[in-house]
Amino acid sequence: MRWILARCCGLALISLSVALQIRQKPRFYGVKTNRAVYIYCMASNQGQDSEVNWYRADEYDVPEAQRKQIKEEGRFQFEGKGMIKNAFLVITDLQNEDSGVYFCKMDDSWGPGTELRAVRPIQHAQALYRSQMKDSLMVLQGLMLAVCIAALLLRRRTLLEQKDSIYEEPETDHIYEGLAIETCGGGLYEELAVYSQADGAEAPWE
Repeated sequence: MRWILARCCGLALISLSVALQIRQKPRFYGVKTNRAVYIYCMASNQGQDSEVNWYRADEYDVPEAQRKQIKEEGRFQFEGKGMIKNAFLVITDLQNEDSGVYFCKMDDSWGPGTELRAVRPIQHAQALYRSQMKDSLMVLQGLMLAVCIAALLLRRRTLLEQKDSIYEEPETDHIYEGLAIETCGGGLYEELAVYSQADGAEAPWE
């Protein structure tokens, strides 16, 4: 008898857990700004009227206590479906700050979450202009770098030339620079030979 009661209780718990299983559609949303977004929350084997509460977080792994509840005001609206109240979360005029993870909560059970990413629409003319401007800046930076390198090399060459000029050896000055050496009309050795005659020879001036 006890085994029969235990099995009945187990089946009741299993059926209850299945009844409280929450799903969300879609699981991911990538939408351009200024659009409308619909997120749907549902429960399998729902047999009674239920109310859904919506919450927002920055990431999936944010603790349940830190998830911020969404109130029905402004661009955030709720719509019901069948026996589920507030089954739809509607966000109109989507903005970048609306990006995040949205969770629904029904009968103390949490949904798996829907990640929403708002993307700004791309303007092709503006994107092309930015791309061209970026290329121009890269070319300008390259030219400036080349000019700086050339200036450094020129400076280094100038310093080396100045250093070489400082340590250049001066030209050897002749000690007799400015003095004129007179010749006696003949070779030096020929003139000396006249004065080297033997004794008793008649001098040329006698």
